[in-house]
Amino acid sequence: MYISVLFIFKSFLMKNLLFILLSVIALNVSAQDTYLQCGKIIDVESGKVWAEKTIVVSDNKIKSIQNGFITGSSTDVTIDLKNKTILPGFIDLHVHIESESNPNTYIDRFTDNEADIAFKSTVFAKKTLLAGFTTVRDLGGSGVNIAIRNAINKGIVDGPRVFTSGKSIATTGGHADPTNGRSHEFTGDPGPKEGVVNSPDEGRKAVRQRYKDGADVIKITATGGVLSVAKNGKNPQFTVEEIKAITETANDYGMLTAAHAHGDEGMKRAILGGIKTIEHGSYMSDETMELMKKHDAYLVPTITAGKQVAEKAEVKGYFPEVVAVKAREIGPLIQGTFGRAYKKGVKIAFGTDAGVFPHGLNAKEFGYMVEAGMPAIEAIQSATITNANLLGVGDEIGLIKNGYLADIVAVSGDPLKNITVLETVSFVMKNGIVYKNN
Repeated sequence: MYISVLFIFKSFLMKNLLFILLSVIALNVSAQDTYLQCGKIIDVESGKVWAEKTIVVSDNKIKSIQNGFITGSSTDVTIDLKNKTILPGFIDLHVHIESESNPNTYIDRFTDNEADIAFKSTVFAKKTLLAGFTTVRDLGGSGVNIAIRNAINKGIVDGPRVFTSGKSIATTGGHADPTNGRSHEFTGDPGPKEGVVNSPDEGRKAVRQRYKDGADVIKITATGGVLSVAKNGKNPQFTVEEIKAITETANDYGMLTAAHAHGDEGMKRAILGGIKTIEHGSYMSDETMELMKKHDAYLVPTITAGKQVAEKAEVKGYFPEVVAVKAREIGPLIQGTFGRAYKKGVKIAFGTDAGVFPHGLNAKEFGYMVEAGMPAIEAIQSATITNANLLGVGDEIGLIKNGYLADIVAVSGDPLKNITVLETVSFVMKNGIVYKNN
């Protein structure tokens, strides 16, 4: 009897000791925080600069911002950023994560399979993240952009947080009709599923199809474009009724809308039709700028893309000649239009069209915006709080603030005095995970 009781007591003690030990281990693991000792922090909301602060990150969120340089406990991680300037992770509202311009782009469409596109997109996604862009809006691809978003969310691939449109919506023969420039054998008759519509009803069906496919946002190509194999780069390509059907349906599904637009008439129709962001805006008139202000629409300038296509148009054979002619004409206009729109009071959202130029060079856009007359702090705000609010996540990202997701970047120097320092990011944290620390 004595031996039996002793055995039961020992078993009870061992089980409880094991439980206590596992609880302590679990507590230590979950309690590990990251302490970022920051020389300067730019508060993008107020435009003020905070000196000598420590950001405490717990799991994937900012737990607190403390005065001075605080060192965590032995179970925490402390990172020395005392000689750096800290900002929220940048948000680019116009990228194409599936592709990157090269002299073989128009051939690649016939030789690359979905798997080839997917493998390339993983490289482009990582380059974007390491450049300090922790969130992007992808505005059109083959549908692989939805898969890369999912892979990033699951931690399979390193990349920015992605909001994607899936395949853009075009009209027959319009910019983003995927069969432009093909022989009759390969042209076919693409419809709403493939992103080609020719009536309000087809527009509604195309939005619902994108929702079914898993897209987050909707993009239309309201005018001709530069890189499509078609002669006209600025003609309107949707009716107002078609655009209204698209935006009303998108609103029903809680999806932000964007319109590629170079020509002025197409922009007017897009704005009147309820589109929220106008991409490029090359030929925007003063009248259309006033219309944008009236309807609370935003310009996403993509100056870097304009400069890149104009430059590449002078490289023999880089573009088909029908594309090169448009690139020489339209590309140089975008920066000037942006400058005029900003001075008129049009709201600006940061976007680059990365993919038209190499991914990872997105931050060049900041310099071009400042060069055209926008103060550095406003350029930074456009890539942080403005874009976060447009995406509907302004209470989660875009600020360094208690309770926000820990999307944090660091640079050497003062971007308020020299905006180009944002082109060389030395530290990147996304969602509480450090991806780069030079």
